[in-house]
Amino acid sequence: MSLLDPLFRQHLDRLDRRHTRRSLLPVRPEGAGRIRRGGRTLLNFSSNDYLGLAAHPLLVERACAWAQRWGAGSTASRLVCGTLELHAEVEAKLARLKGTEAALLFNSGWQANAAVLPALFDRELLGGDALVFTDRLNHASLHHGCAAAGVRQIRFRHNDLDHLDGLLARHAAEPGTRFIVTESVFSMDGDRADVPALAALAERHGAFLFLDEAHATGVLGPRGMGLAALAGGRADLAMGTFSKALGGFGAYVAGSQALCDYLVNRCGGLIYATALPPAVLGAMDAALDLVPTLDAERARLQAMAERLRAAFHGLGIDTAGSSTQIVPAITGAEEDALSLSRRLEERGILGIAIRPPTVPPGTSRLRFALSAAHTDADLEALTGAVADAWSAR
Repeated sequence: MSLLDPLFRQHLDRLDRRHTRRSLLPVRPEGAGRIRRGGRTLLNFSSNDYLGLAAHPLLVERACAWAQRWGAGSTASRLVCGTLELHAEVEAKLARLKGTEAALLFNSGWQANAAVLPALFDRELLGGDALVFTDRLNHASLHHGCAAAGVRQIRFRHNDLDHLDGLLARHAAEPGTRFIVTESVFSMDGDRADVPALAALAERHGAFLFLDEAHATGVLGPRGMGLAALAGGRADLAMGTFSKALGGFGAYVAGSQALCDYLVNRCGGLIYATALPPAVLGAMDAALDLVPTLDAERARLQAMAERLRAAFHGLGIDTAGSSTQIVPAITGAEEDALSLSRRLEERGILGIAIRPPTVPPGTSRLRFALSAAHTDADLEALTGAVADAWSAR
């Protein structure tokens, strides 16, 4: 028993009363688009494995081969002796695909956002304060990075570039380097930012554009390399992950050589973290070979999402601004989301309830994430189960 256990229990009791307590439930993969949980096989519509690469033979084979050749661990941080030749090879391949001068690997998307933003907002670097303009619905890791840097966020309404433009104009006379920090695809609403318009706005106001591509990488943009390519080289930094559509683990930052060299010298999340191990790098390398060849899978994924949105709209379900492989079903109240999730699980469907603080109060939902591993029959099973469960509310 710890000294704070009574306080921990009080907090957990409050979460129970609000229907916002979370718990860990182990699962086991059961083949394409399926998992086993609680003794049952369920159709999995909650995974970020958008291209079905997590179990792809090439990723598994190369992960095993690189572990056999190079060992289980990298043994140190990147600046000590943890930078293997493999890190440099994967970073060079990624930069070529992203069309940037350089790329830098990180251990996770959370780590990248939480560590890179404070390095960018450093007063010694900028010679003063940063003025940071952020989308209200940015991922928690982006908010955390801003908080860690001690900067005040100037928040614009979600995907409202007119509001952003107005805020930039209002603060035009204030000293400080301007930053726009946003996502290209938002993980809870499944909508996307207008990246070309964002880039033009950043250029007009002299702002550094930081673009989180975690849920776009692999799925959207030329060769599946994200929406930053639509900015015509005007996105100053693109962050993305290997842990979603690319089927493995880890994250990256892509941008100029000077940017990456600076982060090597100033970004604590890279300087003090043990480097990614060979098996993870092998899966990364294989995914980078595969993803540019998967245009047909990407097209099918978007077509399935269109069908799912149409089915939900026919049932009167609000899907927010979804235009991607992520399709939310907004319930509003936390208990309604939990109840709908339970009814779907009884029908063999895994649809996880998302509640505050992950989403704003009053917008609890089931977040359905489609995968190229899903079949047409799987999609029909989902729409049928949702129709039954929704009508039984």
